[in-house]
Amino acid sequence: MSRVRALAVALFAALTLALSACGQAPAAPPAATQPAAEATAAPAAEATAAPAAEATAAAPVAAGSRVATVGYTASLSGKLNVESVRQQNGLKLWMDQVNAAGGVKLADGTTITFAPKSYDDESNKDRVQELYTRLATEDNADFMVSPYSSGLADAAAVIAEQYGKVMITTGAADDATYKKGYTLVYQLYTPASRYLTGAVDLLAQQDAAVKKLAIVYENDKFSTSVVEAVKAYAEGKGYEIVLFEGYDSGTSDFAPFINKITQAKPEAILGGGHFQDGSTFAKQLFEKQVPVKFLALLVAPPEPSFAELGDAAVGTVGPSQWEPQASFNQDVATKLGVSWIGPDSAAFVEAYEKAYGEAPSYHAAGGYAAGLALQRAIEQAGSIDTAAVKAALDGLDLLTFFGNIKFDTTAETHGLQVGHEMVYIQWQGATGDLGKQVVWPADAVTAELLYPIR
Repeated sequence: MSRVRALAVALFAALTLALSACGQAPAAPPAATQPAAEATAAPAAEATAAPAAEATAAAPVAAGSRVATVGYTASLSGKLNVESVRQQNGLKLWMDQVNAAGGVKLADGTTITFAPKSYDDESNKDRVQELYTRLATEDNADFMVSPYSSGLADAAAVIAEQYGKVMITTGAADDATYKKGYTLVYQLYTPASRYLTGAVDLLAQQDAAVKKLAIVYENDKFSTSVVEAVKAYAEGKGYEIVLFEGYDSGTSDFAPFINKITQAKPEAILGGGHFQDGSTFAKQLFEKQVPVKFLALLVAPPEPSFAELGDAAVGTVGPSQWEPQASFNQDVATKLGVSWIGPDSAAFVEAYEKAYGEAPSYHAAGGYAAGLALQRAIEQAGSIDTAAVKAALDGLDLLTFFGNIKFDTTAETHGLQVGHEMVYIQWQGATGDLGKQVVWPADAVTAELLYPIR
């Protein structure tokens, strides 16, 4: 089916309501729709059967009301199980709260409530395409939310576009999906190309005199794409890259790289890859007392277990899609001149812990924030009509507890996230009393940057 024809079919089938209205997700959650243990750890044998997690009760539909179906898959089994289930939990919490508060009320008095339709994708791309086709053609989902991970989200995106369904992608950072000409796919996460650019901005604000950077990174697709982007960004800002060197995945001895760093005499180091290599790199830099003022690494620093490095963790900066300490709220939105929709981080954390019995990760926060973006677009559209909601998403400039949400609307990269910034944390304190502090962006900081680190 051509894109034009698919869109025409979707427009013909959609129910057009009326003008726009503004609203906000309630801060107080309803009771969890299923026990926390079931929500967070469904056995794989059960997860592969039938639709998963349709936990929002189907209440009788009153006159002037409409139930909108939100279709998605979650990896209730397979290698992506942990992150994906948390993402699903966040999305479901948003849906439960909105429905418990009476739904989204439009300007003409119509009320929209939401019902999930979901399946276990088994962390498998082929399964994703099969299930999103089912969601579009058999389940008639009004809207879609992506599965977790860039690979699975990319597999779902082509189906959403083919069948004319608006889809919010969350848990997916790869830029490539948004360079394929899609018009109905919208990215929530900060793209991989901007994972470390904020670290350059932070450094520039802290010390304009620093000009020499070393970039040492894991030789894998994700890390390489991140560092190639930050290299170009830093050079455009006038920085000199005195070392740009990759290491093999699984590297545990960084002595050769540390020798090269020492010879190159950088003032700051950027790079890393994943948890194990990043932690080992930071530890060995500390043990050798490499004289740098600033260190920012991918993936490893935001993890709580990074604190096990003790003094070697102190001062290390790392990017995260969201941290509970981030202080985004209505006042910040007013200052920035953008729209706000709640709850704030504290209310979200409290609600999530009550519903699922664990602290939320950024994966859970991303699932909830995807719902908030869809909610505000429906409110502004005054409708669940695909074209109207698309237009609202194109014009969205929204602050949430997750951060800013704004989409690229150019033909080249339509739907790419351009508003959300990575939250940069830094480990501060001393061994036995280490804690993460948010040090960037400026509107979310919880502590001043510890600088220089050595």
